[in-house]
Amino acid sequence: MVHPTAESHDAIIIGAGFAGLYAVHALRNQQAKDVIAFDAAGDVGGTWYWNRYPGARVDIESVHYSYSFDEDLQQEWHWTERFPAQPEILRYLEHVADRFDLRRSIRFNTRITSLTWDDDESLWTATTDAGEVHVARWVISGAGTLSVPKKPEFGGIENFAGETYTTGNWPHHEVDFAGKRVGIIGVGSSGIQAVSEIAKQAGHLTVLQRTPNYATPIGNYATDPAEEAAEKADYAALREASRNHFLGVPYSDVQPSAVAATLDERREVFDDRWNRGGFRLFIDAYGDILFDHEANDTVAQYIRDRIHERVDDPATAELLAPRGYPYGTKRPPLETDYYEAFNRPDVDLVDVKSNPIEAVTEGGVRLADGTELAFDVLVLATGFDACTGPLLAMNVTGRRGRTLKEHWADGPQTYLGLMAAGFPNLFMITGPQSPSVLYNMPLAIEDHVDFSVAAISHVEEQGRAVIEPTPEAEQEWVAHTNELAQATLLPDSPTSWYMGKNVPGKPQRVLVYLGGAPTYRARCDEVVAAGYEGFAISDRHSDRAFA
Repeated sequence: MVHPTAESHDAIIIGAGFAGLYAVHALRNQQAKDVIAFDAAGDVGGTWYWNRYPGARVDIESVHYSYSFDEDLQQEWHWTERFPAQPEILRYLEHVADRFDLRRSIRFNTRITSLTWDDDESLWTATTDAGEVHVARWVISGAGTLSVPKKPEFGGIENFAGETYTTGNWPHHEVDFAGKRVGIIGVGSSGIQAVSEIAKQAGHLTVLQRTPNYATPIGNYATDPAEEAAEKADYAALREASRNHFLGVPYSDVQPSAVAATLDERREVFDDRWNRGGFRLFIDAYGDILFDHEANDTVAQYIRDRIHERVDDPATAELLAPRGYPYGTKRPPLETDYYEAFNRPDVDLVDVKSNPIEAVTEGGVRLADGTELAFDVLVLATGFDACTGPLLAMNVTGRRGRTLKEHWADGPQTYLGLMAAGFPNLFMITGPQSPSVLYNMPLAIEDHVDFSVAAISHVEEQGRAVIEPTPEAEQEWVAHTNELAQATLLPDSPTSWYMGKNVPGKPQRVLVYLGGAPTYRARCDEVVAAGYEGFAISDRHSDRAFA
């Protein structure tokens, strides 16, 4: 039964980041639907609203990490840096919200606490943390892939008498580190970026590292006017090239095989990609790096050698040099002056793999051997419950009372990373088992929102009301994504969040589609051309749809 005080809409949208904003525009402005969006934040921005920590910066070039759906927006917006920092990305999203009048459809400071499918009415009911109830035929989730911070694996944080900050939920006010003893736990992408900046400000910084990362230079620089003009003059071709590249950026210099190349040839290629920065070393060096152990070993050793070149103390350099897992099996962090931070006399590195954190205490951190590290400030850069966490946090219940948590008890099960069997009319933008974090996110979001909006239109044009994947199509897609993962080195990383391995107790199944964005997009096109193959479309009161 629909709640008597429920507000009715055509569609409910979750989130007000890149995905939520574009979904509001596509459904409301372009399709004239009654939509309402919700976000726990106080304004637009999504990831870039919360991640305000020092050094927060995107790892895809700004010319690519932006919307492509509006030509005037592309031409008129000016990025000041090649890889913009968080404040500039947030200003961009605020500008988009103003330009397309999106805020009037968004309820801020509002979290969805449950999302329940009504089999009889074929409607979703969303309940908020304020007790409001909203119903809609369609739900588009732009809850994000890296929006639920992972709970630390140690206790006692509530006992700490100093200041505690989390990189994924940073305060809006400026944090003063001057003269303070700062401890930062975690050296993933966020931790690496934060270390570079906090090291310049703190009285003393201690970095607690469990697993070192293969961090490489981002190669940032101020926007070059001539380069910007050339890119804008040919933006359509640039976008087409991006959409036809594995990572969603138009790199085109990848060589076939690191194994087949000579030592000198490899060094020349690696030096060139290292110096040019960004993800070029990862995705534009050699095509076999993610598939062949011998090839991967060549680039892994190259990075270790470069770390030793940049860090003065050999013992510290060795601690920072990753071993025991292949390069690229965790998202490769990009950095500026990260390794140089450890050459400062006021920065220490503590290995908490050999001497784990036992607990946070009133005065700091206690290690397993009893060592007490005293801090005034504690920064938690402990990562995210990636891809599945944001969806499961909404307490989604589908057909016959089956929850998404139950459906995903052994790991995510989706079709195209977009929908799940038994959860009709729920579109998961850049969901698990889609290219998502291995693609340029704004373009991936546009692709998924466009697919979802077109599917809704297709269903309604047929006079029907419900679309969902068949269990068979879902099973085949899960098997396909697992098979692709097994063909790579990805499963070889013991802590990769790509495989769900960073969260204790989380089912370990590949969370990303590894066939590349062009192959994925081609498959989606085939599905549509075949009349939404693998999807069941039904009338409102049909308990089970048939393709």
